[in-house]
Parts: sequence; C-alpha cells; structure tokens
Amino acid sequence: MEEYIVSARKYRPLNFDAVVGQRALTATLKNAIASGKLAHAYLFCGPRGVGKTTCARIFAKAINCLSPKEGGDACGQCESCMAFDQQRSMNIHELDAASNNSVEDIRELTKQVQIPPQIGKYKVFIIDEVHMLSASAFNAFLKTLEEPPSYVIFILATTEKHKILPTILSRCQVYDFQRMTTQLTVDHLMYVAQKEGYTAEPEALGLIAEKADGGMRDALSIFDQMVSFTGGNITYEQVAKNLNVLSSEYYFQLVDYFLAGNVQSSLLLLNDVLNKGFDGGNFVNGLATHLRNLLVSQDAVTLPLLEMSDKMRAKYQEQAKKCKAKFLYQAIKLCNDCDQSYRTSRNKRLQIEICLIQATQLTEDDVPGAGRRPAKILKPIFTEQARKSQTSAGSPVVASKPDSTTVPLRQKDETKTTATPNANLNEPKVILRKVSFKHFGGKAANPTEINAQPKSVDEIGLKLPLEEKSLKEGWFAYVNNLPREQMAIAQRMRLLQPVITGPSTAEVSVNSPQIINELNELRADMENFLRPLLKNSELSFSFHLAEQELVLHSISKQEQLQDMEKRNPSLTNLIKELQLEFD
Repeated sequence: MEEYIVSARKYRPLNFDAVVGQRALTATLKNAIASGKLAHAYLFCGPRGVGKTTCARIFAKAINCLSPKEGGDACGQCESCMAFDQQRSMNIHELDAASNNSVEDIRELTKQVQIPPQIGKYKVFIIDEVHMLSASAFNAFLKTLEEPPSYVIFILATTEKHKILPTILSRCQVYDFQRMTTQLTVDHLMYVAQKEGYTAEPEALGLIAEKADGGMRDALSIFDQMVSFTGGNITYEQVAKNLNVLSSEYYFQLVDYFLAGNVQSSLLLLNDVLNKGFDGGNFVNGLATHLRNLLVSQDAVTLPLLEMSDKMRAKYQEQAKKCKAKFLYQAIKLCNDCDQSYRTSRNKRLQIEICLIQATQLTEDDVPGAGRRPAKILKPIFTEQARKSQTSAGSPVVASKPDSTTVPLRQKDETKTTATPNANLNEPKVILRKVSFKHFGGKAANPTEINAQPKSVDEIGLKLPLEEKSLKEGWFAYVNNLPREQMAIAQRMRLLQPVITGPSTAEVSVNSPQIINELNELRADMENFLRPLLKNSELSFSFHLAEQELVLHSISKQEQLQDMEKRNPSLTNLIKELQLEFD
C-alpha cells in the first residue's frame, strides 16, 4: 500500500511560481536572486499557514543552486538542489525557536556560523517562530545578526511581528505575507480535488475556506478531513454537519421571517437551532454576519467584499433586494447589542428571543425608533384570534392598548386593566389608577376611591387644611414617582421634611442654594400632583436656605461642670462629700 501523505505536505510549493497568494513578494525575491542583491537577514512575518517557511526554503534552495534558471528559480538538477530535496544539505539549517530559545542555543548557532559552506555559495539559517526567543537570547544574537560572515544569510519567520525587538527589526529586510482570500483558497482546493480525483461543490470549499480563516495549511487539513468523511464527494451539507457550522439556509429563512413579521416561526427556528446543539452566541454572530453580507450586497460597489462563490453571491443579492437599508442597519444594531448582553446575561436564550422579536417588528411602519436606535417597545405577539381562543378557555385577557379617551395623571403611573370572564372583547377597557402609601406606613386605599377616576383640582374645589401625616405621605409619593433621569434630586428630597406653615402652605429648609433652584423647577409639577391627593386646591410650597448655627466661643471644663450641676443638683452634694477638686 502506497504511503499516504497529507495534502499540506504533498502539495507544498517547490518553486516561487507555485506559491499561492504572494505574487508581489515572490517577484521581489526572484528579482533579488537574479540581480545578486541579497541581504544578510530577512524577516518573514504574517498569519499562520500562508507560506513563510515554504518561501524561506525555496529562497534558500534557489540562492545555492549551481545553475539557476533565468527567472531566479532553482534548477532542481544540480548537486545542491538534489541534496536539499533529499534533506541532506549541510548548507541549510532550520531552528525552531519555540523549543530552542535559550542563550545556549544561540551560542551553538553562532559556532555553526563560523563553518563555511561545502557546496554552494551561502549557508542559510532559517529560524522559525523567532518571537519565542528569550530577551537574553535576542541580545546574544544581535551582534551575529548585524555582522555575519559574507556567506551567511539569516531568514527569520514569525506570526507575531509586534513581539520582535526593534533592534532585530532594524537589522532585517521585512516581508509581510498576506492572508489567503477565500477565493484563492477555494481555487487551490479545487485544483487539489481535481488532481486527486475528488468531486467538490464550490460552496462546500467556500465553507472550508471560511473555517480556515486565511490559512492555506489549515484549509488543506480540513479538506483532508472532509475527504475522509464524505468518501471523496464533498457537499455543502456534509461539510456544515461535520464542521458543526450552521447552514446559511437558516439565516436566509430567518430574514424572510423578519420581513414577513412572523414572530412565531422565528422563535421556532431558534428552538430548532438550539436543539441541534449550536451555541446561541455563535448563532447571533452568524446572524449579524449574514445581515452584513446582505447590506454589502445592495450596492455593486461593495459587492466584492463578499468572499464567496458566485452562486452564493447571487443568492445574497436576491434577498438583499427585498430588504431596506434602514431595516438592515437596525437589525445589525440589535444583533450587536444582543451579543454584548449575551455574555453577562443569566437567561441567555431570552436575550436572543427578545432580539428576534424586535427584529421581526422592524418592518412595521408604526414601530418607534425609526432612526439610528432600534425599537425598545415590543408589540403583542399573539393574534386577535389566539386571544379569543384563550378567553374561551378561561385564560386572562391582556389589553393590547389603552383607551384613547383616557388622560393619564402622570407619565410614570402604573396602568391596570380589569376584565371579567363574560366581558366583551370589543368593549373599551376601563383604565384604573391609584396611588399607594403602603411603603410609608399609610393605610390601604379605599376601594371606592380606587374605582373612581381622579378628578382635576377645579372639580375638587376643596381646601382641606394640611395635616402633617398626609403631607409627609404625599411628599414621598411624589418623590417615588419622579422619573429615573431625576434620581439625584429624588435622593436629596427623601432627606428633606416639609413643615406646615398655614392651612394651604408648607415650607422646606434646604442647606444648598443649588438644591433650592432644582426644587423651584419642580414646584409647579409638585403642587399639581399633591393638590388632588391632599384635597387642597391652593396648596403651595416655599423653599428657603437653612440657617447655620455659629459657635461663638469654646466651653471650658469648669463651665461644663457648672452646666452639669444645674441639670443635676445632687452632683454638687456628691462633690462635697467626696471632697473632689477639678482643674
């Protein structure tokens, strides 16, 4: 049986022309070889699996070739090339800095530098993952790197350029390798599949390329895995299943539900995705990516940003025509907010469900938040027919919107709706409002007062004298009714105590002029709130600055003793009997 070789090794480039996705860089190296203008140190940096070490080996083989070709490539026939191919060349040394990163390893390398090449012109040292060298090893390597012998060339390779010392960077020619695009990866995988006699769908190879994230070596490794799984017939569904990647068909279907306003189907689709074992956070991220792809598909200028096959690109364009740009903006914003809150939420599934419900209601014209910020108000999910069926089964009825004729007393008052089992759904709902003082020790509200609609001040026409208890309860009721934006002044008002100065007047002492200004701004709203509550149509408040007590002089110990004797005369007799003296 023939020995099996993985695709990443079997199809490793042997010359510059076979390197994928690095045309400008390979052309520069070939020109340097052809012109004989070679530097003593090179630094190849870039993502993993893009060809850094491969180009270093091709470069080392080409500069030692005894009869190079005109383009700069090695001939592959001379003794130097054959020794390299058979891995017996003494002119090319590779060092893995991840495991050989000490000062002793660098000293051993400097000893080998002193030995000239036996065949060829140059002795090449390839140091992979050079950023793993310790600081002391870097310092020991500096002098040798700056002034090596004329026959020595260093090629350093790293995936993390930012970890290289500036003193090392200044001594090298830096070559930045680009990550592989999805199309380049798909083309190369299709070439490998044709060479091996496999059949593969372009969409399946595109999914492999996306999973590899710009690394050709990773893509070839996944490709071999899919060949073993599918038996050489690679399809999109099988690749998505094996890689545990959610099929894009779910996202296309979900966006159709959004456009149709179908909340129930959206929630059922989410349930299906979660039951298959997919992570909710990855689902939200995938949805955001899908919406982003729809957004860039709406314009031919941004269409090249879609790194996918022509078939998938056409599918995105077809659905993008159904979507408005405003809808896509808001839906992406919802997904982004959901992703941020998902990590810290205790009920993660609920976060996603709220996001889907809001996204489903974005297409409705009367949904608030038509600007940059998405809507925060959720409309009823169930239809009128579903509510009627629930009513017939004895379940409670929830009013969808209040009666338009009802005038709210305050913006933050709680609204409660009553419904009897025999009530007609077409009848207007009765809005009941009440103010509770249970948090302040007051008595429960009278049921007759709860069922009655609150009257205006003019309708009351009363001037009941103020009472300390009712004024205190009303004061705290107003404080608790302030909106969240006025939380700071509400905290200060809880520490204040209104004092009755007349039948319809009260004053509050404040120790800060700034607080007086803020209270004066709230005075009209405060009086309108408390007048019907306290049944006094002429109630008015005044605010003044509290007087500061001044200490005129300090009290001596003798004065303190005299004051104590005045309060307790028996203390004087005790001092005499015990014959006490005080300084």
